[in-house]
Amino acid sequence: MSRKDWTAPAPLEVERPRLPWWLMLPGKALFVAAPVIAAYVLVRVLDFTARRVWRYPVTLVAVAAAMWFGLTASWWWVAGAVALVAVVGGVWRWRWPDSFDRIVRRQIASEWRRAWVYGRVWRRTTRFANLVRKAGSTHYYPRVRMVRADGWRDRVGVRLLHGQSPDEFTARADSLAHSFGAVSCRVRQDKPRRIWLDFIHSDPLRDPIAPPALVGLGAGIDLRKVPVGVVETGRPWNVRLQGNHVLVVGSTGAGKSSIMWSLLWHLAPAIGAGLVQVFGIDPKGGMELGRAPHLFERLVFDNGPNAVDLLEHVAALGRSRADQLRQAGASAWTPAARSPFVLLVVDELADVVAYQTDRALKTRANNALQTIASQGRAPGVCVLGQVQDPRKSVVDFRHLFPTKIALRLDEPDQVDLALGENARTRGAAAHEISEDTPGVAWTITDGRKDIQRARAFHLTDSHLAELNAFMRTARPTPLTLAPSVGPTGPAESFDPPALGEAA
Repeated sequence: MSRKDWTAPAPLEVERPRLPWWLMLPGKALFVAAPVIAAYVLVRVLDFTARRVWRYPVTLVAVAAAMWFGLTASWWWVAGAVALVAVVGGVWRWRWPDSFDRIVRRQIASEWRRAWVYGRVWRRTTRFANLVRKAGSTHYYPRVRMVRADGWRDRVGVRLLHGQSPDEFTARADSLAHSFGAVSCRVRQDKPRRIWLDFIHSDPLRDPIAPPALVGLGAGIDLRKVPVGVVETGRPWNVRLQGNHVLVVGSTGAGKSSIMWSLLWHLAPAIGAGLVQVFGIDPKGGMELGRAPHLFERLVFDNGPNAVDLLEHVAALGRSRADQLRQAGASAWTPAARSPFVLLVVDELADVVAYQTDRALKTRANNALQTIASQGRAPGVCVLGQVQDPRKSVVDFRHLFPTKIALRLDEPDQVDLALGENARTRGAAAHEISEDTPGVAWTITDGRKDIQRARAFHLTDSHLAELNAFMRTARPTPLTLAPSVGPTGPAESFDPPALGEAA
């Protein structure tokens, strides 16, 4: 066979190795620049070491201490120290599990998961997810800043590249969750060019939460943070009533009543002491609010004239209270005022303001509720409205509710309607709440960027019976179940002790 029949082998298709630019300098120039180059290399080494110590402090400090003991003393000392640490850690975990979990276990888990779960495949995953930028032959990767393992979730702090936005990670949240073995991934913006990726592994709110004992509650409750449940991080879920209105949205069986009863459960001592007055409207004939009627100063079981009269009475009460505060030189109601805080509970808000067939009653109800919602916060009047349909055509004044709570919803588009624009892209997945977890909700308050996921306390029929019995014995005045004052009647005068004082 002739040599001409042979085909020259193709060149090796590998990327040409890139050498530091200073290695290509002439010999004399390299000699002159040697101190600068040495200082640069030293700084890079120190930076690399500092980063590793910052990322893995427990691991590196423990390994360094073990090596130092082994080389300077004896490896038996190392074995003894490890055994002592294991014993102390076991006793610590047994006697004080919360502090051990917070200080030790989470730190070790964070370092392990950063190195093994994320650091090992981070570049490959972001490249496959098209989250990498390429300039020439160089690839630029978003950098993992820190990892915090909470057990049920991993919080991964990421520094974005120039020209990159959090929306790119939001669009690829599902693929990132599958890549790192998580149930879901939420994207939260921290600072410019910094985001958090929350990889959820389990649901800490899957089990019902019992309310605290009623006998242990005091009358001096803070109306700026009334407990209604627990957020998924384990902290109390508090809802502000003073200077606020609350709109609760959720489909049938989502647990709207859990939030309402949790609020009333914690307000019961203050209601019994005369420091808080509650008015209620239950268009379902009292099937909900009628289970504990002694909580309410006045309670209406329909959406007809009695309900409208009650709304107009509360609106007149708010205006009268505002005049009194203005004459006293006060800008807003405070617990020191010689008047009770007023809470208006409307169980099915749409039945009162949207589904009412009598046009005159519908107009009066809308006018009264909008007056209360727009003018009631300063004089100490709060509206707790519950609705199933969050559309503007149903509740066209929902923007007057600073705090919005969304339980399980039927459609993804309803999330933004209930919580506000871009709530779903910011992580609020109310449409994904399971039917097996009633009372789980996403909540947002105007002026705050964080959206919280929480679960309200679960109050059973026995809890409501206990609550009603408590109010029968603690309430200082008789109960009235129907409005006794029309829309033009005088506002009530009441002179209870201030919040925190003995009744």
